[in-house]
Amino acid sequence: MASPALTFVRRLCWRSPCGTRPAQAVCIPAIHLHMTAATMQVSQKDFQKAQEQLKLLKKDPGNEIKLKLYALFKQATEGPCNAPKPGMLDFVKKAKWDAWNSLGNLSQDNARQKYAELVLSLVSAESASQKKEASPEEGRHDGYETLIVTTKNNITKIMFNRPERKNAINHQMYREIIKALEEAGKNDSTIAVITGNGDYYSSGNDLNNFTNVQPGEMEKMAKDGAVLLKDFVGHFIDFPKPLIAVVNGPAIGICVTVLGLCDLVYASDRATFHSPFSQLGQSPEGCSSYLFPKIMGLAKASEMLLFNKKLTAAEACAQGLVTEVFPDRSFQKEVWARLETFASLPKNSLAVSKQLLRSMEKEKLHAINSRECEVLTERWLSDECINAIVSFFQKKSKL
Repeated sequence: MASPALTFVRRLCWRSPCGTRPAQAVCIPAIHLHMTAATMQVSQKDFQKAQEQLKLLKKDPGNEIKLKLYALFKQATEGPCNAPKPGMLDFVKKAKWDAWNSLGNLSQDNARQKYAELVLSLVSAESASQKKEASPEEGRHDGYETLIVTTKNNITKIMFNRPERKNAINHQMYREIIKALEEAGKNDSTIAVITGNGDYYSSGNDLNNFTNVQPGEMEKMAKDGAVLLKDFVGHFIDFPKPLIAVVNGPAIGICVTVLGLCDLVYASDRATFHSPFSQLGQSPEGCSSYLFPKIMGLAKASEMLLFNKKLTAAEACAQGLVTEVFPDRSFQKEVWARLETFASLPKNSLAVSKQLLRSMEKEKLHAINSRECEVLTERWLSDECINAIVSFFQKKSKL
């Protein structure tokens, strides 16, 4: 069975971005007069080979890459964009049209070459990743694609593992984090640690979660998303052991708001903390509407949650969101040495003590989580939020 990535790419390759023309087979353009037939034959051969290699990819390369592939394919086979511009609310077709149109007058020959080069880079990256995975890390848990979960030395480590997407959290990753928290809560580890792979801790909610939704499916998307988010945050509220965030780089959105539900937060001095909810027409989640004012005071919480202020690690520490900041050059060594010391403490004593600290507010936090998700459902269906997300993708496509 074809993977979602291949299904998506094949659809991109064979359909008009606006749905205004019937599907058609790939046609080979006529030989340009200024090129020799031999040169053109090589270019055609590489282009066709790249299409076959793309079908063999096992991992989804992400929507940005798929849009580039789509645009280059259309440019290579049909030339510059000649389709009418889709409506603003048709996110998928609009994104595809923008990607194709952005190539301007790029020649079909250059488009073929760029397409082949991009596919080659994807194949090479996946091959390197497979070799790395062939020697699994000690104590690694099976069954995860967006995370690396390990249990070693009484520590369960949950590592966000979408570095090419700045560890943005898509629907699959939400579900895998829930699963990892459930496993960590029941296994023999003493503490659990959440961190990120690569330069980012996490760039928060993957806004591509919104792009594959048809206009008639918006209400279902919003309700399903709220159910998933409520379950996700609920697992942080109910986690029975000490839960420690090791923030290795920039943190945005949902991965910032749930820090208030962690027991300790250690940060590299390279980390930043940003919750741009109003910028995207949305509202706070992760119990931050209650915990952030409690942690840092109403005025400072308002700067973050209402007015999108980005905090440095030092500022976040001064305001109580972060426990301690470490120099980036020694961050991993210092933090993990400390975590291993914590993991040697009596496990049951830590768990019971955490429950005493947290149990008094657990019911209240669940109620706040439910209310935040209700409000977010309304926001996601609002024109204000939809327009803000469309504007975000338009700005991103111009970068």
